Amino acid sequence: MIVPDTNLRRRSADGRLLRTAVVLVLAVIVAWVGWVHGQIRYYADRDEARSADAIAVFGAAEYDGRPSPVLRARLDHALDLYDRKLAPMVITLGGGDVGDQHSEGGVGHDYLLAHGVPERAIIAETQSDNTEESAARLAVIARANHLNRIIVVSDGTHLFRIHALCEKIGLTVYTSPRPAGRGISWQESFTRMAHEIISYTAWRLHLH
Repeated sequence: MIVPDTNLRRRSADGRLLRTAVVLVLAVIVAWVGWVHGQIRYYADRDEARSADAIAVFGAAEYDGRPSPVLRARLDHALDLYDRKLAPMVITLGGGDVGDQHSEGGVGHDYLLAHGVPERAIIAETQSDNTEESAARLAVIARANHLNRIIVVSDGTHLFRIHALCEKIGLTVYTSPRPAGRGISWQESFTRMAHEIISYTAWRLHLH
C-alpha cells in the first residue's frame, strides 16, 4: 500500500497560500498607487483659484538669494493671482539649509516686494524644512491673522499632498497649480510623480 506524502501535500498547500497572499498584496499595492496617481493628476489639472483671504506659495530651491526657476514660476503665478485681486495677502513658505544665509520664504518675500507687492501684504515663513512643516506653519499664520480661506500655489503634482495636509489640520484651501512652463522629460515627470506617491503614502502610514 502506498502511503500519501502528507508533508508534500502540506508544502504544496502552503505554497499556494503564499502565492495567493503575494498576489493579493500586489493587487492592493497596484490599486493604491493607481488611486493616488489619479488624485495627483486630478489636482494637477484643476485650478480652484477664487476669492480668498490669502495666497500661500510653497517653497522650492533658492540659489544664493535668487529664486530657482521652479520657485520663480510659483511666485509669478502668485503675483498673477494677487494682481487679479483674488486675495489681499501673499504668504511665502520655506526655510533654508543649515548654514544658508537665505531662506525660500525670505527669497520669495524679496521677489514679491521687487515686483510691486507692498510689504504690508507679504508674510514670510522662513523656518519650515519640508511640505508637512510648511503646512503646519501656514496653519499657525492663518489662525493668528484670521485667514479662513487660502489659495495654495505649487507645482501641479505637489498639490494633492498639500491639500491633504492642510485639510488634516483644519485649513480651507483652494489649489492653484503654477503653469507647467517648458516641457519636461518623461524621466523627470516620472520622478516627480513617484516622489509624491511615496511621500503621500509615507504620511498616511505615519498617521496610523
